[in-house]
Amino acid sequence: MQARMDNPVIVIPEAMKTLVAFGNAAKGKGVPDTTLELVKLRASQINGCSLCALMHGTDMRKAGETDERLLTVAAWREAPFFTDAERVALELTEVLTRMADKGDPVSDELWARVREHYDDRGVSALLVTVAAINSWNRINAATRQVAGSW
Repeated sequence: MQARMDNPVIVIPEAMKTLVAFGNAAKGKGVPDTTLELVKLRASQINGCSLCALMHGTDMRKAGETDERLLTVAAWREAPFFTDAERVALELTEVLTRMADKGDPVSDELWARVREHYDDRGVSALLVTVAAINSWNRINAATRQVAGSW
């Protein structure tokens, strides 16, 4: 596979700075970094962004994440390796990443479960993380950025 063009965030450096800052804004706001990385990995899998899936999986492994969790995040519902808080974060990620699939993607029931685990800052951190990674995924997928090329 070959990229269609240089990554747009390289072509427009201000976009790189903005997207990095947007994503980093979620750090330290009540959601463990591990959970935020699981969110990024899962959204990247759904969106078919091999660059981000490889990058976040590699970063997680370097940070000490287990193979069991890395290898089963796509099947988190059936895997015993995730906490209830991580599960609800992954579910929220999936519905927000696939918003076109439903008229009201975040049901009241899901929102209530999210709120059982996360306060306003934590929910905000999750929402910002999902929005940021979906932006990266869409840029990379559209231009066919190659996994391992960065």
